[in-house]
Amino acid sequence: MAAVSGGCHLFAFGNAMFASLKRRLFEPSQRYGGGVILVAGVFAGIIFWGGFHTFVEYTNTVEFCISCHEMRDTVYPEYQESKHYTNASGVRVTCADCHVPRSWGAKIARKIRASNELYHKLIGSIDTREKFEAKRLHLAENVWRSMEASDSRECRNCHSYEAMNFHDQSRRGAKKMKPALEKGQTCIECHKGVVHKLPPEYEEDD
Repeated sequence: MAAVSGGCHLFAFGNAMFASLKRRLFEPSQRYGGGVILVAGVFAGIIFWGGFHTFVEYTNTVEFCISCHEMRDTVYPEYQESKHYTNASGVRVTCADCHVPRSWGAKIARKIRASNELYHKLIGSIDTREKFEAKRLHLAENVWRSMEASDSRECRNCHSYEAMNFHDQSRRGAKKMKPALEKGQTCIECHKGVVHKLPPEYEEDD
């Protein structure tokens, strides 16, 4: 009987603790009104959202992109030699301008997909130049496929058919661009290798 009585007391104590915890979490305190708790929650939400947004934007910087040697020692030097890095107009395009959507939903979706890159960082998929060059075509095709699927969305943040003056283009450029406009072609179909070197296999097949 003593054991049963002790078990009952323990059960009752557990119920009391649970009820107390429930009140503290879900019912306004007598000391602090519901309004104060609401304001505190909103304030905490703003701090969380601000911190999250700041971190997301930091991951869009060139400094973050080249913080791993896989990018710093391979595609970054190629980018520095391109017209997107240095040009007569003085307008520099960053990694995120080409590889990260501007709209919030698409941007977060891209960040989620990029988490796969962390896995390959851990297993060393392209941790040497030799490994990177062996996978260059595969990596490039993934990017080209994504850009074509979005109708070269990131390119169109700066370039548009509507804003082009074909008379100011070179004869060869205008000759290519006008039919592309008529056919509704997307930028990446013709402009592969603008910033990064084309894979040797692609050059051979092209």
